Amino acid sequence: MQRRDFLATSVTAVTAAASIPLVASIAHAGVQVGAQVGAPAKTTPRKAPFKHSVSAWCFGGMPLEELCSNASAMGFLGIDLLSEKEWEIPRKYGMICSVANGPTTISQGMNKIEHHDRVVAECERMLPIAAKSGVTEFMLFSGNRFGMSDEEGLEHCVKGLQRVMPIAEKNRVTILMELLNSRVDHHDYMCDKTPWGVELVKRVGSDRFRLLYDIYHMQIMEGDVIRTIRDNHAFISHYHTAGNPGRNEIDATQELNYAAISNALKDIGFTGFLGQEFIPRRDAMTSLREAIDTCDV
Repeated sequence: MQRRDFLATSVTAVTAAASIPLVASIAHAGVQVGAQVGAPAKTTPRKAPFKHSVSAWCFGGMPLEELCSNASAMGFLGIDLLSEKEWEIPRKYGMICSVANGPTTISQGMNKIEHHDRVVAECERMLPIAAKSGVTEFMLFSGNRFGMSDEEGLEHCVKGLQRVMPIAEKNRVTILMELLNSRVDHHDYMCDKTPWGVELVKRVGSDRFRLLYDIYHMQIMEGDVIRTIRDNHAFISHYHTAGNPGRNEIDATQELNYAAISNALKDIGFTGFLGQEFIPRRDAMTSLREAIDTCDV
């Protein structure tokens, strides 16, 4: 399953069930990150100053409970991209839902004013629940351009996000917008370049709005990953990985040096989540362990 299909399926199911979105938040939900509730007795200790997470959709053939158990044993502290009914599951394994999707899709997002009332209403309902469930970050996508200029899209996104910010600030949940490539995977997506995303964060003007910088996607759009991270880390709250080309393992078969990128995250003092979001071609759990080992600097 491709990510766009996963998200579309999730949002459709959610809307059918009283417009339930997918959310995310971390700190104040009664369970400490890393607290072992139902996790394996032996967990690999990790040395990186930042936290490790993994996107559930990439391992769709594995039950979530099994993924949580395996990931917890490897030293992961978060599971990315979960639906509301799944938020509590990682907590049994000493983890949290580290980012989840809100009531937008990749193509239909905040750059359309007609979506704003619905999104705000769903945020009002869901963010308090998310906060109590221990999730920290809540995804809202820009949407596709559909002929809209970048400036008009910025203005529309600012209007909608500024309505969401008081809700996010009250519940201490950070709203994310993800940078995705529009060349290969998500044609016409608007938030496809770091400068556009950074300008949006500046205009929204809240500490509860940041970017999710997807390293794979931005390698396709911009390259120069480490310099971009160093120059813009104040506007970024979460990172995703995958090998390029192919979106597979982050090993020697692809062009990105994830050990160097992880060291750059360490150097800037990043303490948030670095999420593995590759589609495994080999044994999934072997690849996942190799990935966290590579990034644990």
